[in-house]
Amino acid sequence: MSQASTARGSAYLTALTQEIEKKLQRALVTQSQRLNLMQELFADVALEVDVRARDIILSKDEDGISSAEGDIENHLCFYDVLADHYVKVPENGKPILDLIVQLWSQSFASNIFALLFHKWLFEVQLENSEILLRYSSALVQGATNVFWIDIQTNRRCFLSLFHYLLEEVALVPMRLNKIALQAQRDLYLVLSRFMFFYNLVNKLEALLNQFPIFPNAFLVGGPADIFVIELTDQLQKLKVEPVLLHYLSHMKVLQDRKIPTASYKSVFSTSLPVVLALFMLEFCSVLYQSNTVLTPEDAFFKLEEYEKTKRHLNVGSLIVFQSSVHVGWNSIQGPTYAFSLYQLCLVSSTPFPAMNVL
Repeated sequence: MSQASTARGSAYLTALTQEIEKKLQRALVTQSQRLNLMQELFADVALEVDVRARDIILSKDEDGISSAEGDIENHLCFYDVLADHYVKVPENGKPILDLIVQLWSQSFASNIFALLFHKWLFEVQLENSEILLRYSSALVQGATNVFWIDIQTNRRCFLSLFHYLLEEVALVPMRLNKIALQAQRDLYLVLSRFMFFYNLVNKLEALLNQFPIFPNAFLVGGPADIFVIELTDQLQKLKVEPVLLHYLSHMKVLQDRKIPTASYKSVFSTSLPVVLALFMLEFCSVLYQSNTVLTPEDAFFKLEEYEKTKRHLNVGSLIVFQSSVHVGWNSIQGPTYAFSLYQLCLVSSTPFPAMNVL
């Protein structure tokens, strides 16, 4: 890249930094607009870099900001380039950092800190243990918040942040040891919860090998046990159907893995009823809308074509559905989980023509 292009890119990032600083200053002095301003700033730094801005600030052969590092799956956001910029030119990020600290208790403050300074934190040497703990905790909390935003929207805007924390921090002891010990443990728990979502299950073995020692390890077990416990808890919190199904599709990575201590944490018994419930709700909705009844013989009949249709059930419709789902998880030294669903009664307040199912 030519010196002129480098200067142009640096000037662009400096201008962005100044705009961020102005918005933080406004949030600091304007209490009534503080929440809105912080939310706007978070949205601004999370925006995807457009083509024009990308041409200004990025180059394939630039040493400081590499598209291979920041542009994961062709999705580059402003926080990616700003995080790199504050590592290269830390003095540019200091005013922003000072303002974030003053707004520490505000919503979105930890999110913004995690996005803009997740690389800077591992490149500087902080002697003050209290400040280190504060920054470390904010990083983990902010990262958790933005990962949940991705979960709720079923998008992966913050994939590069997760990728960096996993591959450049959790798997690199020299960097990991720069943050507080409790933050290290919390970071591994966060990575365990979101690894399936960000499609990085191929790094599971490496992550388990680097797990720090937990004080309660004698109760809960080793790294694999902790991973399963966190995964199970995560499954219980998922409310977005495509995300839940995405998690379940990655369960095969646990095949043939011995996790004796965590065998009481029934991942499949937790997730299967949820999936089956979602399926049955969709299934019943389709039958209801199409006036179709499924008989035990697995035959479909249109109501107007079925000779035995003689009465209406005012309480709703009854669907008899027999299904048995058996899921074996040989890796856990526990029972094979089986879930049987024999019948489902869907009660509707609207009278619905139903047939006698014999």
